Amino acid sequence: MLRMVDVSGKEATTRPAVASGEVLLSSTTIEKLKANENPKGNPLEIARIARITAAKKTSELIPLCHQIALSKADVRIEFLDDGLSIEAEAITTAQTGVEMEALTAVSVAALTIYDMCKAVQKDIEITDIRLESKTGGKSDYQAKTRV
Repeated sequence: MLRMVDVSGKEATTRPAVASGEVLLSSTTIEKLKANENPKGNPLEIARIARITAAKKTSELIPLCHQIALSKADVRIEFLDDGLSIEAEAITTAQTGVEMEALTAVSVAALTIYDMCKAVQKDIEITDIRLESKTGGKSDYQAKTRV
């Protein structure tokens, strides 16, 4: 039987979560982004806006995800040699965590970058989306360091 998990008996605590991912881009696309010459505008700025919207709407996108009031939703996007690194942090004080909000924020930020760069490059890859850490609930989590 499908059902939303009952969290009514849990204590509300501060619960941060961090997720990350990458968008692999060609050197030509990276140079266009750095020079602010992308035909659709600056995808990094639009991705920052998109991730806030995504984090706030996570429960509308994932059917059994709890609606959560977010205290913070932040994203950092940095250039890599082969693309962009995206990291999203979500924080709430609630009875359940914000892992899904952080993961959704990274995913939608990556998809926004893909959408805004697809006219320049057709073989963009979105990769390595994962939960990095979460604390404040019954069990904490810290991802293993990537090699």
